[in-house]
Amino acid sequence: MTCAACVNRVEKKLAKLDGVSATVNLATGRARVRHPVGITTDELVAVVVRTGYTAEPPPPPEPEAGPAGRTGEEAAGGDDEARAAERQRLLVTALLSLPVLVLSMVPAWQFDNWQWLCFVLTAPVAVWGAWPFHRRALAGLRHAAATMDTLVSLGVAASFSWSAYALFLGGAGEPGMRMAFEVLPSAGGGAHHVYLEAAVGVPLSVLAGRFLESRARHGTGAALRSLASLAVKDVAVRDAGGGERRVPAGQLRVGQEFVVRPGERVATDGVVVSGNSALDLSLVTGESEPVEVGAGQEVVGGAVNASGLLVVRATAVGADTQLARITRMVTEAQAGKARAQRLADAAAGVFVPVVLTLAVTVLGFWLGAGADPEGAVTAAVAVLVVACPCALGLATPTALLAATGRGAQLGVLVGGPRALETLRHVDTVVLDKTGTLTTGHMTVTEVTAAPGGLGREAALRLAGAVERGSEHPLGRAVVSYAREALPERELPEVTDFRATAGWGVSGVVEGRRVEVCSPGADPLPASAGESSSPARPGLPEELARALADAEAAARTVVLVRVDGVVEAVVAVGDVLRAGSYRAVDQLRRLGVEPVLATGDRPAVAHAVAAELGIGEVYAGCSPEDKAELVGRLRDEGRRVAVLGDGVNDAAALARADLGIAMGCGSDAAIGAADVTLAAGDIGAAAVAVRLARRTLATIRANLVWAFGYNALAVPLAAVGRLGPMTAAVAMSASSLLVVANSLRLRTWGPVPRSAARRRRGSFGA
Repeated sequence: MTCAACVNRVEKKLAKLDGVSATVNLATGRARVRHPVGITTDELVAVVVRTGYTAEPPPPPEPEAGPAGRTGEEAAGGDDEARAAERQRLLVTALLSLPVLVLSMVPAWQFDNWQWLCFVLTAPVAVWGAWPFHRRALAGLRHAAATMDTLVSLGVAASFSWSAYALFLGGAGEPGMRMAFEVLPSAGGGAHHVYLEAAVGVPLSVLAGRFLESRARHGTGAALRSLASLAVKDVAVRDAGGGERRVPAGQLRVGQEFVVRPGERVATDGVVVSGNSALDLSLVTGESEPVEVGAGQEVVGGAVNASGLLVVRATAVGADTQLARITRMVTEAQAGKARAQRLADAAAGVFVPVVLTLAVTVLGFWLGAGADPEGAVTAAVAVLVVACPCALGLATPTALLAATGRGAQLGVLVGGPRALETLRHVDTVVLDKTGTLTTGHMTVTEVTAAPGGLGREAALRLAGAVERGSEHPLGRAVVSYAREALPERELPEVTDFRATAGWGVSGVVEGRRVEVCSPGADPLPASAGESSSPARPGLPEELARALADAEAAARTVVLVRVDGVVEAVVAVGDVLRAGSYRAVDQLRRLGVEPVLATGDRPAVAHAVAAELGIGEVYAGCSPEDKAELVGRLRDEGRRVAVLGDGVNDAAALARADLGIAMGCGSDAAIGAADVTLAAGDIGAAAVAVRLARRTLATIRANLVWAFGYNALAVPLAAVGRLGPMTAAVAMSASSLLVVANSLRLRTWGPVPRSAARRRRGSFGA
C-alpha cells in the first residue's frame, strides 16, 4: 500500500463480506479484522489478494521473541533493508536526472548531440527508477483501479515514448538541434521537441516525496520493539534440590521458582518466596518511590531489583503477564488510530480518473476537429505531464521535513502530519507525574537539624557515611546529597553495618552508633559488647514541625539518630522539574486543560497537583487505568493528548488522540508517542503546539497552491494553450514553490520576531 486510497480500497472490499469490519494500518501494514466464525482467515486473505495487494496472517509469537512476537532486531532489520533500497533508487535516479534537467532547461548549455546524451541518461530512470510506479500501475490495471501511481506511470511513459519518437522519427535527433521554450504548442512542430526533463523530473520528485514520508512513518513500530526488549532473555530457575540453572525466559512455567539478583529485571509476574528487596517500578507502574517487597508479596515482570536477593514463584507467563498486556494494548491502539489520510491521496480516487479521461478526450477532440495528429498528441501529453502530482506529493513531506528539523532544534520531535493536525486541536492533556512533571528519581529536599545538637553538617556527614553501605535508592539519595553539600569533607568509614528491610540502616561511625531509619522506628538491639541506645525521646518542636511539613508535602521522611538521640530529619522525594509550573501554565493559556494521572499514592499526587494548580487528579492508576481514563475523556468529546515517559504510559500514549513522550523516558513511551520532547523539557510542549499551528498553515497553503495549479494548468493544456515543455516547466516550478514555502519553517521561532526585537530593546534600555 502506498496511500490512503489503498487503505480505503482494502477496507471497503473486506467490508463487503457479511459481518466483516476492518481497520487497516498504513504505517504498520497490518489490518485488524472482525469477522463471523463462518468466514475463515484464508477467505479474508483471498479478498485482499483479489483487490490487488498481498496479505498473510501474522506469525504466532515465539517464546524467545518476547511479548511482541518477532524480535525488535528482526523487525528493524527488515525495515532498514527496505529503506536502504528506497534510498539507493532515489540516489541513482537523482544522479542520472540532474544533468538531463540542467541541459533541457538551459538552452545556452545545449551542445551538439546533447539530446542523445539526455536520452541515454533518461532511459534507466524512466524504466528502473520509475519501476515501482509502473509495477503498481499495472497491478491496479489488472484490478480495474487507478491511483496516483497510475498517473505518474503514464506521465513518465508518455513523456519518454514521445521523446523517443521525436528523436528517432521526428527529426529531433539531428546534430545541432536546440530546444527553446514554447508557451503554445505549434501544429506539426511538436515532434521536434523532446520532453526528457519531464520523464526524469516526475519520478525524481515523487520518489523524493515518498522517501521523506516513509522516514516520517518509520517510528510507528518502535513502541513494540522497545517493549519486546524489556522482556528478560533468560532466567535463573531453581530446581527441587535448591540448585540453579539458566534457561530461556520462554521456557519458564507457572509455579516454577526463579532467582532475581540486584540489578536484574524480574522475569515475569510472580510472588516472592523468600528474600527482601526494593523494586524500582517506575517504568512499569509509575511509582516513583521504590517498593519494599518480601515473602508473600506480588512482583511485576519488568521491574528492576534495586537491592536484595529475591526468590520468586511465577504466577503468569507469556501473554498473561502485565508487560504482555501493555504490548497488546499498544498494538490495538496503534491499529485503531494510525489512519493518517493525506488530502492529496484522498483526492486521488477522483483526480486520477478525471485526468486520464480528460487526456483521452483532448486527444479525440483535436483529432476529430481535424488538427494535425502531432499537435493532438502534444496536447494530450501536455495534460498528462502538467497534471503529474509532484506538488501534491511534496506539499506535506517537505513542510514536515522543515518543521521536524526546526522542531528538533527547539527540542520537539514530531512523528508526522497527523500528529501536527491533532496537536493543533487538542483541548485536554493527561500528564504523568513521575519522570514527566518530576525528575523521576529520589532527591533530598530538606535537612532539618535538632537545635543544640551536632548541627546540620555533622548529622548529614554521619548519615551519608552510614548510607554508603546501602543499595536502597533512598540511601543513595542521602549519600549523593551529602557529597554535594559537603564537597570538601570526606565521608568517614562505617563498621558493624546493618540493613533491615522496612526499618533502615545502622552502623558505627567514628565510635558512634548512627541510625538512619523511618519515623517511629525503635532503636535496633545493641551488638555484643555495646551498650543499648537510650529509649526514643519525643521529637523537639522544630523537628516535629519539619516532619509534619514533609509528610504534608508527601515526602518520604527518615530520622538520623546518633547514639539514640534524634539529630536531624531528612525529607526525600521526587521533586518537580524546573519549569513544570510554567509549562502547565502555558498549556492552560493555549486552551489545553491539564489532567494529572499517576500510579503514585494519592497524597503525593494531590501535593504535586496543588503545587502546579491542576484541579483534575487521578492517583494509583495502573497502565490499564490510564488507558481507560483516556478512553473516557475521548468519549466525553474531548481531544486528548497524553504526556508521559514510562512503559506504564505506553498504552495510554497510543490510545490518545496524540501521544507526547519525554525524550529522557523509556523507549516504549517514545515509540508509542506521536511527539517526543527530546531534551526532557516539559516546557517544549507549548512550543510543539505553536509549531503545529504554523506548520499546518504552511501545509494548507502548499495544498491550496498544488490544487490551484492543477485547476488552472490542466484546462490550459487541454485547449492547446500550454505545450508539454511549458507544462514540464510549470510542473517543476510548482514543486519548487511548494518546497520554498516549506523551507520558511526552518527559520520559525516560538516567539514572533517583532516581539523578540521589542524584548531585546527593553533589555537594552
